[in-house]
Amino acid sequence: MKPEDLLLLVTREMPYGKYKGRLIADLPGHYLNWFAREGFPKGEVGRLLQLMQEIDHNGLKPLLDPLRKVPPRHYQN
Repeated sequence: MKPEDLLLLVTREMPYGKYKGRLIADLPGHYLNWFAREGFPKGEVGRLLQLMQEIDHNGLKPLLDPLRKVPPRHYQN
């Protein structure tokens, strides 16, 4: 995991599927667990989904709350 991945979780939207357009950090646990069972997609989206599933599974979602308050000008592209 790269530290900047945590910021991506609260800024990157799910690009496809039932929850298209929802922030990855806001995806429901059952959806993340489905990917854990069936396989995560390749690439950045899969890496972020896998990280979010681990965070959700271990009850660590509140750790992302301070990142939600970072003004957009502080995001790095």
